Amino acid sequence: MKIHFLEPGFAVADAVAPEDFEDIRRQGFRTVICNRRAGEDGYEGEEAFLEAAASQGLQWFCVPVASGEYTEQDVDAFAQALDAAPAPILGFCRTGRRAVHMWAQSRARNPQCNIPMLLKAAHEAGHETQPIEALLTNATNVETPTGEMK
Repeated sequence: MKIHFLEPGFAVADAVAPEDFEDIRRQGFRTVICNRRAGEDGYEGEEAFLEAAASQGLQWFCVPVASGEYTEQDVDAFAQALDAAPAPILGFCRTGRRAVHMWAQSRARNPQCNIPMLLKAAHEAGHETQPIEALLTNATNVETPTGEMK
């Protein structure tokens, strides 16, 4: 499990297993957001993760999405979890990509969001920025990486 902070209070990780939750708690996380879907290889299902989170006193949110298939409702649910849950928060999926994409889309909704800094954080966490730029450019009322309002 590799953890990368994208901003104070929010980090992403690649594949997390229920047995990782004790370590997640020891690292100071208070909330976990999962973006994996039922039936994915290596994903035991939400119940096992919910139980592991509860046993460690962690809040659990599950916003299952397929890579590149993010609905407005998915982004809303992720944004609500970010805003309501106690930090620090750990978001995860199989590689961390979906968690990064959901975070970026959630944060980019704020008109004061610094898109270049958001992209830099994703890059520093090992994620390509081009797919994120494409997601953000296609969103409405979002500043593009060149500073134009869409």
